[in-house]
Amino acid sequence: MRLKGKVGIVTGSGSGIGRGIALAMAKEGANIAIVDINEEKAKSTLQEINQYTEGMLFIKDISKKEYIEEIISEVVGKFGKLDILVNNAHASKQALFKETTMELFDLSFNTGFYPTFYFMKAAYPELKKSKGKVINFASGAGISGQPTQASYAAAKEAIRGITRVAANEWGPEGINVNIIAPIALTEGVKQWRQSASELYEQMINNIPLRRLGDPEQDIGRTAVFLASDDSDYITGQTIMVDGGSIKIY
Repeated sequence: MRLKGKVGIVTGSGSGIGRGIALAMAKEGANIAIVDINEEKAKSTLQEINQYTEGMLFIKDISKKEYIEEIISEVVGKFGKLDILVNNAHASKQALFKETTMELFDLSFNTGFYPTFYFMKAAYPELKKSKGKVINFASGAGISGQPTQASYAAAKEAIRGITRVAANEWGPEGINVNIIAPIALTEGVKQWRQSASELYEQMINNIPLRRLGDPEQDIGRTAVFLASDDSDYITGQTIMVDGGSIKIY
């Protein structure tokens, strides 16, 4: 129960990696606010959370800035504090670089970068009180420059940039700010595996550990570590939870 008594917000937690993180944290004792745009999936995650701790539910489009301060306020109003902020939500579409449009950049930045930025700003006063933890998300697509991922890679690398700045500025106040860059077997990847089995096998063969990460056991447990006291001397870092696919320093 490494997170017993802690309060966290996890965006994009109706499914996939966000759901895995929310469940892993709840099983370690944290009360979790679920934030997602898909009501059915978010309610399913909430039901599971409530088997272990107490959850809250927000069906909000966080590309709309006005909802973010409202979410922070309601979480603190209910639980009295905020210890953990996980900025996981992000939507994007693939396109060749020469075919990438401003609309694709707007989608990626408005659902990923800007919500991360605004959540961090809104949560800062509470995180300062609790000496809390921020966990943001990057991607190997940005680090390696994956083809067809220009808008996604740009937003993810921008998130890495502000994470390092916040780590430097907020470190003296006891706030840790880190990044997870994952590869995970999400619902979308499972569907893709069925339609592109050969490409899927090629991807697996390029991962030294020869498998994709489990959203809860691999990605979620890493998030638990970064949210716990065990990571108190780690900040500003990108943690590659990708089976060894990318080695950075």
